Amino acid sequence: MGKVILIGAGPGDPDLLTIKAVKILRRADVVLVDDLVHPDILDHINPTARVIPVGKRGGCKSTPQAFIERLMAEEARLGKTVVRLKGGDPFVFGRGGEEREHLLAQGISVEVVNGITSGMAATTLYGIPLTHRDHSQGVIFVTGHGKDDATQPDWPALVASRMTLVIYMGMRRSNEIAQALQAAGMRSDMPVAIIQAAGTASQRGVRSTVADLPSTIARKGLGSPAIIVIGTVVDCGAALLEQDDAPRVDVR
Repeated sequence: MGKVILIGAGPGDPDLLTIKAVKILRRADVVLVDDLVHPDILDHINPTARVIPVGKRGGCKSTPQAFIERLMAEEARLGKTVVRLKGGDPFVFGRGGEEREHLLAQGISVEVVNGITSGMAATTLYGIPLTHRDHSQGVIFVTGHGKDDATQPDWPALVASRMTLVIYMGMRRSNEIAQALQAAGMRSDMPVAIIQAAGTASQRGVRSTVADLPSTIARKGLGSPAIIVIGTVVDCGAALLEQDDAPRVDVR
């Protein structure tokens, strides 16, 4: 029996891949690659490995999750070292928890290798600290939409926490999010940063406010993948947001 290793490839910059991830990729037999993984990271893969694209991106045609899980299990049963190479971190909105549970239930060994999630990398690139003694004593990572109506984010509780909010997968629901936050008591001029494609050549960072969030996204032509950062910590990065000299990644 082989094993499956869920690896986080980070937010886009290939230099942010961990050394542990590189070592595993060099000895992998099968690698299932997500759509958001930077092409340069594939250079680390064992040249004899079978590489299978399994793109998954919101709003686009995606490889069915059931197919991915079935394929990982089948290859592991053949004695292969199987890598599931995912953007960001497998356990931060990457369905890594679901995949691990599914494989363990079938008696398949699973290892998880962390990657730098975009909510951390993107804010760092623009000088935005997620926590700051003068601004926020904590940070909450939250999805912009739940699995169904019963699992939508509890916006009043999030506003009441007074912590930095980092919203993943919220671009398509920015209008509903902005309205829900204000209805829950968040001030309309609360600073917001929208950071698109962090760690890639397409990276952009824009400052806005909660009230202007949807109009800013439309006016600036921003889209996924992107995160939305809400809180006064955003002002710490004001000098870099929307500046021509904002940090860029050398994608070689």
